[in-house]
Amino acid sequence: MKMDDQKLIALVSDGDQSAFAEIVHIYKEKIVNFLYQMTGDYQRAVDLSQETFLRVYFKADRYKPIAPLSSWIYAIAANLARTDLKRRRRMNAVSLDDVPPTLDLSTPSGEESDTGLARNLKAALDALHPRYRLPVVLKDVEGYSQEEIAVILKRPVGTVKARISRGRAILRKRLDRAAGHGLDYATREVCDERN
Repeated sequence: MKMDDQKLIALVSDGDQSAFAEIVHIYKEKIVNFLYQMTGDYQRAVDLSQETFLRVYFKADRYKPIAPLSSWIYAIAANLARTDLKRRRRMNAVSLDDVPPTLDLSTPSGEESDTGLARNLKAALDALHPRYRLPVVLKDVEGYSQEEIAVILKRPVGTVKARISRGRAILRKRLDRAAGHGLDYATREVCDERN
């Protein structure tokens, strides 16, 4: 018999480790995939997912059932990803001339991506500012509604809609440019999406 999320998190709040294991089992792959889409680094995504679930376990008593448990877990993961991306940008400021012209295109399962479109999409998504990347990934990859994304990101629905629209426009522009020139996105200059 499958227990619903509300009962599971209540049990976790009381220290039930089997309920916590069930939550991890239900959400682990989804959270790792989400974090991989956000960071572009599978090992980093695994590390951040572990941190996400540690916070779920230790902060279970703070969960309020006004939103689905999945939204709360994704909000934790999104906050960790955002913080990690900010920290990495500060620490890893390098010239584009220092970046090797090839990208690691392996997926989490180790399969090679075989299309230029997939490579260009991944590179464009990786270069997208987290302000836009988070809502676009939650909407277009994870399938959340704009209202659910607003809860996850703790932003008004209008802001979420605008960021999804702007993020998609930036991606479309970059992919059109990549397709028009016949070159991989990664070999071109990254434009500043603050425009």
